[in-house]
Amino acid sequence: MAAPEAWRARSCWFCEVAAATTMEATSREAAPAKSSASGPSAPPALFELCGRAVSAHMGVLESGVWALPGPILQSILPLLNIYYLERIEETALKKGLSTQAIWRRLWDELMKTRPSSLESVTCWRAKFMEAFFSHVLRGTIDVSSDRRLCDQRFSPLLHSSRHVRQLTICNMLQGATELVAEPNRRVLETLASSLHTLKFRHLLFSDVAAQQSLRQLLHQLIHHGAVSQVSLYSWPVPESALFILILTMSAGFWQPGPGGPPCRLCGEASRGRAPSRDEGSLLLGSRRPRRDAAERCAAALMASRRKNEAKQTARAAPATRVTRRSAQESLRAGGIDPKRELHPPATSHEAPGTKQPPSAPATTSSASPSSSTSSSKRAPASSAPQPKPLKRFKRAAGKKGARTRQGSGAESEDLYDFVFIVAGEKEDGEEMEIGEVACGALDGSDPSCLGLPALEASQRFRSISTLELFTVPLSTEAALTLCHLLSSWVSLESLTLSYNGLGSNIFRLLDSLRALSGQAGCRLRALHLSDLFSPLPILELTRAIVRALPLLRVLSIRVDHPSQRDNPAVPANAGPPSHIIGDEEIPENCLEQLEMGFPRGAQPAPLLCSVLKASGSLQQLSLDSATFASPQDFGLVLQTLKEYNIALKRLSFHDMNMADCQSEVLFLLQNLTLQEITFSFCRLFEKRPAQFLPEMVAAMKGNSTLKGLRLPGNRLGNAGLLALADVFSEDSSSSLCQLDISSNCIKPDGLLEFAKRLERWGRGAFGHLRLFQNWLDQDAVTAREAIRRLRATCHVVSDSWDSSQAFADYVSTM
Repeated sequence: MAAPEAWRARSCWFCEVAAATTMEATSREAAPAKSSASGPSAPPALFELCGRAVSAHMGVLESGVWALPGPILQSILPLLNIYYLERIEETALKKGLSTQAIWRRLWDELMKTRPSSLESVTCWRAKFMEAFFSHVLRGTIDVSSDRRLCDQRFSPLLHSSRHVRQLTICNMLQGATELVAEPNRRVLETLASSLHTLKFRHLLFSDVAAQQSLRQLLHQLIHHGAVSQVSLYSWPVPESALFILILTMSAGFWQPGPGGPPCRLCGEASRGRAPSRDEGSLLLGSRRPRRDAAERCAAALMASRRKNEAKQTARAAPATRVTRRSAQESLRAGGIDPKRELHPPATSHEAPGTKQPPSAPATTSSASPSSSTSSSKRAPASSAPQPKPLKRFKRAAGKKGARTRQGSGAESEDLYDFVFIVAGEKEDGEEMEIGEVACGALDGSDPSCLGLPALEASQRFRSISTLELFTVPLSTEAALTLCHLLSSWVSLESLTLSYNGLGSNIFRLLDSLRALSGQAGCRLRALHLSDLFSPLPILELTRAIVRALPLLRVLSIRVDHPSQRDNPAVPANAGPPSHIIGDEEIPENCLEQLEMGFPRGAQPAPLLCSVLKASGSLQQLSLDSATFASPQDFGLVLQTLKEYNIALKRLSFHDMNMADCQSEVLFLLQNLTLQEITFSFCRLFEKRPAQFLPEMVAAMKGNSTLKGLRLPGNRLGNAGLLALADVFSEDSSSSLCQLDISSNCIKPDGLLEFAKRLERWGRGAFGHLRLFQNWLDQDAVTAREAIRRLRATCHVVSDSWDSSQAFADYVSTM
């Protein structure tokens, strides 16, 4: 009887609070009600009045509220502020109550953003608190503007910090200084244990104080914390010092920095260390202003890309030549001995990273157009087209922390004024081919060969396991730093380099990856590499990567445009070093997933087959925009898959013209080892649809292992959909449970007939059916009826797409 008595006691206490609150509210509202011209408004409900009173006095009543019965507590939960709502979560769960709907409503009302349709939110409390922490840190939300966010008894940052799994730092490193401040010590300690991913977006130039704060922040979150992933996004003009700081700290290297406070977590050994040079100086050995280096690197890189892209579109460029004298001066300026025997060819990608000689003339913003034009004509051309320059973020003059450039002559603040200084210099002298220019090989054991002193003066701490660089142009010195770190970064498990303008620095990257693979305890298992251009054809690059990293499990590689070696105007002796593209057999590797995005042009099938033959453990293969010289070459690839890749489960083709490969498609559908096949925008039914569709259906009806078939963008139409319905007939042995027919010009009447056939054959639920971007809006009533019938047999995923956008597609199928 103890429990019922306690329940009655709590209920009586709650009623007493409610009665007192009601009397107080009635006396306050009596006067306004009498003077109201339109009559008194309806008084608040008793429960609401009581809940408001309890919420306002939770500091005193919290323990009593926690002990309330579930039905009463459920009515109070929506009236609590976010701090007490978060604290009462565990108690609510024990009483069988959920707060997810409340947190979702708070998100909609306070954050006022809609999550992505691709995002699956499992916990709205964690999502809200993480976003709330970021808004408070950046000062983009006023906690005093809403009673649900304001409570003097709680610190917004401290209370929400334990829910933060991902933190984004933007622009001028906002938030870094606040987090390392002494009042927020507990916040930083909590983040060190809860934060897993650190992201940097749209970074701009920062001052010394902000970089010092970031140094301390990274030291605590990475070296003494749980951060395992660092990602950099959209940094068009990377600042050399800041970029190298992030890289070296992510790799586990630490130095307190000049005048910086000692780390209290490192022990007495750290406190006794004398201040030394920062990571940027230690790696690059350069005492010149680092901001000038970053700007000059980016300026020359962008100018070279813009100039050479224009040349490529106008005419086939002749073989690129650079002067031996200019190349030697560039190498000396970068700390590299030009007499040393080095492998990879230097292209215009390396010129931006080299230091200018002291005698180089300065160009001001008042330079005439004619001088700029003449300078641009003297710029060395690249043998491959380069991407367009990225838009630069301009610095506001006079802002706090902005540093001025030093040197003789007045230099403009505009970045593009440096373009023709760096990229336009070319002195008279003996010329030589690009392939003869030495640019430095990396063996991972002797960094001095690249002018990079070893990090012996730094302490080594815990490092991250995932590094991602998205749209961050890498100058030569930045690429040198990255490669130097990679050669010994044994804790790295996943590396993503996306559109970084590597150019010939890809050879240094391959050498560093080969050195890393030889290290004991190397954990690198996933590599994602994509760029606009590559000095190597994509298949040769894939072979080089697989040869350098035989233990790799996941490889994703994409090149958007053909390499210079695919251009017949480039001489044969301008190729990469022989140890990169050796003709020897590829040793057996551990690849389980291979994704390749090809540039335009026919690909040599034997090279792809050599990679597939060495990948006996391959389980998933994706080919995007691949083109072969003939259907026979494509058949050779498929035959190789059947003979050497018996573990293959998933096969995907995207944006490939397979209209002439119908026999090869039937060969795939008869493969009894594949579980999922994707033909995305492959023009399957462009030729002989009346003959090919029955053959395709017959092959699928006899395949009992195929579980998923994806056919988006193949212009299936109503007739094709109805033919495909025979796969689910009574005499079929197919076990297909996932079907994607998105973007296939399907109309509501055809979909309805498809649903009726499934009902007539009595097949049970077969899984998922995807119907995105079909013409279902032409008859909304029929479409709803069709989807209603289909949902009795499968899970239907559709959208409200405007089919008027597909007029061109409609005309092509008339």
